[in-house]
Amino acid sequence: MNKKLKFIDLFAGLGGIRIGFEQACEERGIETECVLTSEIKPYAVETLRHNHHHENFIGDIFQLKNEDIPDFDFLFGGFPCQPFSAGGKRNGFADTRGTLFFEVERILRHKKPQGFILENVEGLVKHDLENKTDKIGRTLKTILYKLEKELNYKVSWKVLDSVNFGVPQSRKRIFIVGTKKDKVSLENFKPTFKVLKDVLESGKETMNTDFTKKLLSHFSVKELYGKSIKDKRGGDNNIHSWDIGIKGECSKEQIRLLNKLFKVRRQKHWAVEIGIDWMDGMPLTLKQIQTFVPPNDLFESYDLKGMLDDLVDKGYLRFEHPKKLVKEVLENGIITSRVYDETKPKGYNIVTGKLSFEINKILNPNEIAPTLVATDMSKIVVPDGNGVRKLTIREGLRIFGYPDSYEIPVKDNFAYDLLGNTVAVPVLKAISERVLDVLVATEKPKVLEMENAEVIA
Repeated sequence: MNKKLKFIDLFAGLGGIRIGFEQACEERGIETECVLTSEIKPYAVETLRHNHHHENFIGDIFQLKNEDIPDFDFLFGGFPCQPFSAGGKRNGFADTRGTLFFEVERILRHKKPQGFILENVEGLVKHDLENKTDKIGRTLKTILYKLEKELNYKVSWKVLDSVNFGVPQSRKRIFIVGTKKDKVSLENFKPTFKVLKDVLESGKETMNTDFTKKLLSHFSVKELYGKSIKDKRGGDNNIHSWDIGIKGECSKEQIRLLNKLFKVRRQKHWAVEIGIDWMDGMPLTLKQIQTFVPPNDLFESYDLKGMLDDLVDKGYLRFEHPKKLVKEVLENGIITSRVYDETKPKGYNIVTGKLSFEINKILNPNEIAPTLVATDMSKIVVPDGNGVRKLTIREGLRIFGYPDSYEIPVKDNFAYDLLGNTVAVPVLKAISERVLDVLVATEKPKVLEMENAEVIA
């Protein structure tokens, strides 16, 4: 294949899809050219310009006119997964008008390129299910219908996990791939594996805050491997704020009380007793707590109200009214919210969720990372020597399989946002290799025909 392959990169982010495609092409000696990049975040555009040297950058895709799009062979797009309209259904499919997929569809319809690679969150598969037993929802059915039936592409799709492609992170994403030639197989990729220590740096400056001092005064670095810090969930791998005295040291009895309360407060029978719609964690009155923490049960000394009030003073609990569910009918649908119901008695409730602390999770270097998302990347740390520290941007890039030559020249909070929304490059490289296989395979008959013509001549 001697032809240069031209592509456009929509909703580009860090440009991970194009990098995977470029790597696959480079290994086969195929020249590539990006003729247009669309990205709306200024710090993403700055990063793309730093790493990719072409000038055709556009912002809002809604402002991109068909006639201003250069000819190209492939479209790449990790289109954002926004709620799809359930209105305007056609032939059992949800209407895609007004969504960002519609922009992809519009460009494909007008330019008719050889193919495309689209990426989205795993939840797209069952978005807007018609029946609970359906394998895919109406949203994905709509997308596939438009790509296959209306635009005449040979389409395949599959949810792939990046952990099987040589990056130390489990990241499940749906990939939708199509060409005008033939279906691209997304089955039976040869798995390769890495763990975090394969990509982590060492000897970096560790954190020295009040939070980390308290954490390391209760646990050794190795004891922290794989632990999460959050108050509203339990399990062997969770550390709670009261375990390390973040808001003040707690007695053994108080810790036992809190460990009991944060589980029991989620039980649905309390909602019936209180007279509210169930929610995942409700304030319980002293009388209700006494039913599952009776006198002398696990306690050396017993002053339940005193312990609870002390935990309120320290900030581990909140003394509050339960919340009722309020529905507001608007023109575009129903909005629900929770507000305090002051007609109900106050109770004791756990205060903080998983993102309330300086550190959310300590990664285990001997294992893989969970799916990294933008909202908590800045709160994930790794062990280094005798301490812990935040992921470096270089480590973050490696966890997504980016080459070490790639740089993110923006502030760390922007870099974490870009990383949390990007793709795993090796997955895209493997998919791109399959795309190139299809293109080469469909060209072979033409080559044979020419050879036969020469023989006859």
